[in-house]
Amino acid sequence: MNEQTLEKMRTMKLYGMYQGFKHVLESPHAGALSADELLGQLIDYEWDERRNRAVERSLRNARFRYKASLEMVDYSSPGRGIDQLQLARLADCHFIDKRQNLIITGSTGTGKSFLASAIGNQACMKGYKVFYANTSRLLSNLRIAKADGSSIKELQRLEKQDLLILDDFGIQSFDSSSRMLLMEIIEDRHGKRSTLIAGQVPVSSWYDIIGDQTIADAILDRIVNDAHQVELQGESMRRKRKVEKEAE
Repeated sequence: MNEQTLEKMRTMKLYGMYQGFKHVLESPHAGALSADELLGQLIDYEWDERRNRAVERSLRNARFRYKASLEMVDYSSPGRGIDQLQLARLADCHFIDKRQNLIITGSTGTGKSFLASAIGNQACMKGYKVFYANTSRLLSNLRIAKADGSSIKELQRLEKQDLLILDDFGIQSFDSSSRMLLMEIIEDRHGKRSTLIAGQVPVSSWYDIIGDQTIADAILDRIVNDAHQVELQGESMRRKRKVEKEAE
């Protein structure tokens, strides 16, 4: 009877219940469980299994640049501009619930992409849909998609992400096509979803990078006004790790 039940669970893809029931059957205290307790345990096993699978799927789909977590962030180096209390508040992801944005700026190697990936990872762990992209590459792919007529589908996919991470923002100046695509992405998400922008260029220089006063005004108005901001400072972490490794 138990073997038949296990086989039915597996056939119905109730993998959590399957593993939970096997565990219960192997336990010496299995007979002490009431029907309600057994059912509760099996549902808990199935719930955890499905949640874990969802998180793994979300992490794969996000395509993060780094396998990073907030626990891995280095708070020991002085002068980095990292406020541990601020990151703790961001870690609860309430800014995503509030449809607020996040801007991370800093010079090369200060850890912008790592921190953006860590916050994105935290959001995935909490069940949010996240997508990470290099800004220039994303806009280039969207230009190609416009040519073959698939851009609407791609823009709709971006719009549905609870958190969209645009990394390396402003490394290249925006041409007319890129400006309009960026404006379309930001407009679709404004007031509905959160966007995280990470890049070397300080917000004060975005007008020059975007290159059109009117569009820049519209983008900044939709991004900056309700945004949390993190400005990383100090020496390049990559250079620091290289020096430490050579000194070993």
